[in-house]
Amino acid sequence: MKIAIVYFSKTGNTQRVADLIAEGAKRIEKVDVKSMSIEEIDNEFLNEAKAVIVGSPTIAGSFASQLKQWLDTAKNVGGKLGAVFATANYVGGGAEVAEISMIAEMLVKGMLVYSSGVAEGQPFIHYGAVCIKDGDDGQKERAKIFGERIARKAAELFN
Repeated sequence: MKIAIVYFSKTGNTQRVADLIAEGAKRIEKVDVKSMSIEEIDNEFLNEAKAVIVGSPTIAGSFASQLKQWLDTAKNVGGKLGAVFATANYVGGGAEVAEISMIAEMLVKGMLVYSSGVAEGQPFIHYGAVCIKDGDDGQKERAKIFGERIARKAAELFN
């Protein structure tokens, strides 16, 4: 089963977090994960993916316009499991607002949205993983756990 992680990264922080999420997702057997910038989308892989995890830096309390443009034009994400993550420069920088905005886009596209919430216990991940810059040790581990949880749910739904 394939999982695509699609992100926009302005400084490299979001890319590094995408790689952590991919590392966590690979903990689940028979999962093929590919992390890709919106500038270098592998459409064949994306078409075959059962889950798409989308990530963005937080910009002015929302997500990147470049990612919004990609989501607005993406025609191959409907019906897939969707999840989100965000990076921010500081606590209170709007990462959760950015995540909710990305979730809204996914719902409009007809995606099934999942975060694990409180259903899988600690650490609670309400909307998606959040890292300040590329994350401290705790945030990095949460990003890996998030990837693992999304992969597990995708396997449960689509295998």
